[in-house]
Amino acid sequence: MFNSIRGTITGKFADSVYILTGGIEWDIAAPATDINGLPPAGLEGVVYTWLYHREDQMRLFGFADEIRRATFLELLKVEGIGPRGALKIMGGIGQGDLERALETEDLARLEAVPGLGKKTAQKMLLALKGRIVRAAPERPSPHGELIEALAEMGYDKRAAAEVLAAAELSLPPGTGDAEKEKLLFREAIVRLSR
Repeated sequence: MFNSIRGTITGKFADSVYILTGGIEWDIAAPATDINGLPPAGLEGVVYTWLYHREDQMRLFGFADEIRRATFLELLKVEGIGPRGALKIMGGIGQGDLERALETEDLARLEAVPGLGKKTAQKMLLALKGRIVRAAPERPSPHGELIEALAEMGYDKRAAAEVLAAAELSLPPGTGDAEKEKLLFREAIVRLSR
C-alpha cells in the first residue's frame, strides 16, 4: 500500500519518528538504528514503510532503506517474533552485524542483542541463514525475481545467485527473455538440489 513517505522530519524518538507531508504528520515506529540515520528534525527525509493491520489495530513501521524493510519482513517469519520484537532486534544490532552473525552462525552475537533469548536466536539461525543478504547497490542482480522465487522455495539466496549466474553462461546464444527465464529457473533448481 505505502512504499515510502518523504517529508519533513518533525520529531525523532527512541522508537518512532514523526514526518510531516502534505499537511499530515505521520507517527512511524522504527528501529533506533534507522532513526539515528535519518536527518535531524526540520530537514526532509524519506522512510520506507510497512503497514501492520489487524482487526483491532493499525501501525506504520518505517526503515532507512528497502534492505532494512526486507530484513524486518524476514524476521517476522521467525516463530515468536512479532513486529515490536523485530524492531527491538533491529535496533540492537546493525544490518552488517546481523548478516555476519547469521552467515557465520554466531549464536553468541545474536544472544547479545537486547531482548533476544537463546531459543529465539536459534530459531533465527535456522530460519534466516542465507535469507538475509545485502544486495550490492552498484551491481544489482539481473535475476532478482528468480532469486526471490528460489528463496521462497527454501534455497539460500547467495547460492541461488551464484547458480543462476553460472547457468546463464551455458545458455544458447539468442535465447529469448521468456525462454531464458524458464531455462534458468529449471537449471537452478536442478543444480541447487544436488
